[in-house]
Amino acid sequence: MFQETKSRSWISKHWWKATGSILVLYSIIAGLLGEVPVLPILHESVRNLYFHVTMWFSMLAIFSYSLYYSIKYLSKSNIKDDINAEKFANTGILLGSLGVVTGSLWARFTWGAWWVNDPKLNGAAISILIYFAYVVLRNSMDEEQKRAKVAAVYNIFAFVLMLVFVMVYPRLNQVDSLHPGNGGNPGFSSYDLDKNMRVVFYPAVLGWIMIGIWISRLSARAEAVAYKQMTISTNNKIDKNDEIL
Repeated sequence: MFQETKSRSWISKHWWKATGSILVLYSIIAGLLGEVPVLPILHESVRNLYFHVTMWFSMLAIFSYSLYYSIKYLSKSNIKDDINAEKFANTGILLGSLGVVTGSLWARFTWGAWWVNDPKLNGAAISILIYFAYVVLRNSMDEEQKRAKVAAVYNIFAFVLMLVFVMVYPRLNQVDSLHPGNGGNPGFSSYDLDKNMRVVFYPAVLGWIMIGIWISRLSARAEAVAYKQMTISTNNKIDKNDEIL
């Protein structure tokens, strides 16, 4: 009876991790081997939709989590919220970097160049640099509360700027592009309405978001444990010094 209860408890806590892993594995296999529509310009490179675009959707979701924890920290000043904000931001940077790499690969096989003067590519790269600056800013300060507050405020501005460079700026600079709706390429809705791609793309987005959350929480938990151990160690040293005095 105890084992059955324990098993149910484990499933209720971790089902989404298993689901995310299965969805990502499914999307990788189906993305590489499944049938795709015959499209001008893109041809077989349209398969990169399952990887490149999902990275950006997942990045937006993970950065949104980071933003949430930064706002929560400013409201309650709980160091755990600062830790979560940092770790979700780090995961978002990873996903965004993968998005830039897969975008560069797509450009190479469509345009014949690894990088071109495309507003969406440039905006994405600038957004990742903004979040890299977030990491540098955190590491430049030692005082815990000051670092957490400054980083939280910066994170809010970073999120807004990321939306501007990824979603607004490209629409103000319409040029030939391999991105949906530009340069003769069909709009994203054309892919979305294709039944073969729809059943792979949406599970891929959901799966990568779940994996991103899992990675972030694991990292945050490890950081929280290290922080607790450091706090205990510091308090013990203070107590010993008080005894000596």
